[in-house]
Amino acid sequence: MQTKIYKNRFAIIFLGSFLISITCYSQQIHVQTYPKVTGYVGIVHPIVTFNSEGTHTNFKDSYVVGMPIGINIWKSGRIGFSSEIVPFVKATSTSSKVNNVLFHPGVLVALGSGFTFAGRAAFETSGRYGVTPVLNKVVKKNKGSSYFIAVPLPARFGNDLPSSFGLGFQFGISF
Repeated sequence: MQTKIYKNRFAIIFLGSFLISITCYSQQIHVQTYPKVTGYVGIVHPIVTFNSEGTHTNFKDSYVVGMPIGINIWKSGRIGFSSEIVPFVKATSTSSKVNNVLFHPGVLVALGSGFTFAGRAAFETSGRYGVTPVLNKVVKKNKGSSYFIAVPLPARFGNDLPSSFGLGFQFGISF
């Protein structure tokens, strides 16, 4: 009789340990979705730039367009890191060329309802530097991708030019 009780206890302990292990393992798999890496591409249109010399609007004397390419590394569902490279093309009535490349690292903060704030540092090959706060909104979410719009607010300094503040419009796809 004693042997039967020990066998039953062993079976109950083994079965209980097995069930707890399976439960913990399945919970661990579900929770381990971070860090999460996403990439994106887009188009950014600087709309207007203000400085002490006046106001410059895109589309007036020239057209400037940027093509951001970036990687986001989400540490959690709320906070992440982003690194972006943006080549800018400037077209006039006589020529077009890549006139600037922007390196744009920053922090991401999910605000809820599809909104994200990106606080970015800015380093340009033109010699300018600064910050760019960006408000981003996912407008269409698919299974493997999302379409977004964003409003960047670049502030730039340096290179013996007056400080400037701008407003832009960006749209793109993340995957």
